[in-house]
Amino acid sequence: MGSDATVVAVGGGPGLAQRARQRLDHLEGLWSRFRPDSEVSRMNAAGGRSTEVSAETIRLVGTAVEAWSVTRGAYDPTVLGDVLRAGYTVSFESLRAVPAGPLAHIEFRIGAGGIRVDALNHTVELPPGVGFDPGGIGKGLACVNVGGDLRVCGTPPDSAPGSGWAIGVDDPFTDGSIAVLGLADGGVATSSRLLRRWTGPGGKPSHHLIDPRTGKPADSGLATVTVVAARAWQSEMLSKAVFLTGATAGAVLLDDFGAAGLLVTDDGSLLKTANLASFLGLEQVTA
Repeated sequence: MGSDATVVAVGGGPGLAQRARQRLDHLEGLWSRFRPDSEVSRMNAAGGRSTEVSAETIRLVGTAVEAWSVTRGAYDPTVLGDVLRAGYTVSFESLRAVPAGPLAHIEFRIGAGGIRVDALNHTVELPPGVGFDPGGIGKGLACVNVGGDLRVCGTPPDSAPGSGWAIGVDDPFTDGSIAVLGLADGGVATSSRLLRRWTGPGGKPSHHLIDPRTGKPADSGLATVTVVAARAWQSEMLSKAVFLTGATAGAVLLDDFGAAGLLVTDDGSLLKTANLASFLGLEQVTA
């Protein structure tokens, strides 16, 4: 998934952390678009034909299509062609400046509405010419701390029962934090244009959050969006959808879902939705 992962297991039997690592390795092998033998890569190479996949990938694709539907296309798992054309062609730790020439042949287009998922026969069919990129949905379904986006439940170490987990939200412009969230059970995800950045074709600065309406890296006036939701995949899709739609429409979207958000604008202003107050810890957010 191109990210570091952290697992904290409190109580339970021995070997839980190792089992979690094995599970993440397994999902990486199924879902990484950087591995030519992964199920996602085989789907993208199928040219419109049905691909037999695992139950995990059926859930991944089905969830991604659901996220596309409920956000009315603000989250789109089929922007792979635009991501590649922007220069994100290898895993991020290997990414360097990419010249425009080698990317000219990339013709994947968007088309999430045409994806067909057959859970009974374990097959996925992408429309011809459509590329699928699991992105944050894969991290959300893994349900641990992957790349800083996480799922928590239970009682954290050295805490009183019911006190919840303390989750720091980094300041995108400094080394400090802007808030501490208290969460007993749920998911937190942050989308940012400042972390996964590179020099793309033509020497232009690029980032990985692609606006499906333009095919270009989004420019919504937001630097980061942090979302708290009941499930990790929901916080993932909402953080991206809010980032792409902007502060005003994004706040409405979060309220509609009953989720909470902390938005940081390009000029450093902090915007918080009404639902965020119940998650704020000792370090309060200042407007």
